Amino acid sequence: MTAPQIYPSFPGTAREALGFYAAVFGGELSLHTNEDFGRTDGPPDAIAHGELRGAVALAGSDTPPGGKSVRLEGAMLSLLGSAEPEVLRDWFNKLSSGGRVVDPLAAKPWGASDGQVIDRYGLHWLIGYEPGADA
Repeated sequence: MTAPQIYPSFPGTAREALGFYAAVFGGELSLHTNEDFGRTDGPPDAIAHGELRGAVALAGSDTPPGGKSVRLEGAMLSLLGSAEPEVLRDWFNKLSSGGRVVDPLAAKPWGASDGQVIDRYGLHWLIGYEPGADA
């Protein structure tokens, strides 16, 4: 079964944003420009398609002329239980750099630990784990 994958359009910052996510999550990043794809609907060096493959899969591009850039409202990218707690805490801290912590990653009254951060590129992340996961 294939899971949905986010595909944000960045306002001319796709190379930088996808590079940031590769630094946070690791994995293999491939970037293809408009020129690579023979596209003429934007600058030749704009990212027509970029893809991060690894523990966290993410793809995106630069916004084409007349298109809209990423803006998440009422949605989060959930990484709940997707890795060991130490790894999740590291990701949370890295995503927080230059971003905004909405809710610190900490133990919650219901027993789980989670937190929310909006990273420097506007993606809203929910990161957490269940009790005993860090034993």
